[in-house]
Amino acid sequence: MAYLLIFISAIFVNNIVLSQFLGICPFLGVSKKISTALGMGVAVAFVLVISVIATYTLQHYVLIPLHVEFLQTICFILVIAGLVQMIEIVIKKISPVLYQALGIFLPLITTNCCVLGVSLLVANGTYQAQGAELNLLTGVVYAFATAIGFALALVIFAGIRERLQSVDIPKNMRGMAIALITAGLLAMAFMGFNGVDAGIAALIK
Repeated sequence: MAYLLIFISAIFVNNIVLSQFLGICPFLGVSKKISTALGMGVAVAFVLVISVIATYTLQHYVLIPLHVEFLQTICFILVIAGLVQMIEIVIKKISPVLYQALGIFLPLITTNCCVLGVSLLVANGTYQAQGAELNLLTGVVYAFATAIGFALALVIFAGIRERLQSVDIPKNMRGMAIALITAGLLAMAFMGFNGVDAGIAALIK
C-alpha cells in the first residue's frame, strides 16, 4: 500500500513539473503536440528509471565509501549523459523502429533537469516515501511514478495548447505568453490534489 501512496503522491500531489518545477524546459518546448509529448514522456520514463538505479548504486557503493560525496552532482551528470548515449546506441541497433519513434527525445533528456533532480532526491533519500523504507526498490517506484506524472502533465498541457491554436487569442498574448499562463492555471488545478495521499493513508489506518 505504501507503493500506491508513492504513486499517487508523485503523480498528482508532488508532480515533478507542476509542484516541484523541474523539467520546465521540455515541458514548455515539447508540448505543442500530443504525439511529441507522449514520445518525450516515454523516453523520460525509460531513462529516469535506469538513471536512478545507476546513480543510487554509485552514491551508496562508491561515493559514500570513498567519502567523496561532494562529487555527487558532477558524477551524476556524467553518468546520466553517458547512460543516455549508451541507451541511444543500444536502441538504435536492437530496435530501429523504437529509435525512430523516440527520435530527438533521447538526446534532449541529457539536459532535462528532471532526471538529475529525481536522481539526487533518491540517492539522498529526501523524497517522500510515504512510510516505505528508503531503499533502491522504493526509489525506482518513486522514479517511475514521477515519470508518469511528468508525462501526464506534458500530455495535458499539449492537449490544451493544441486547442488554443483554434482560439482567437489577443495578439500580445500569443505564443509563450499564453503558454505560461496556461501552465500556471494547470499548476493551480493540480494543487487541488494536496492532501489526497494523506487522506488515503488515514483511511487505510
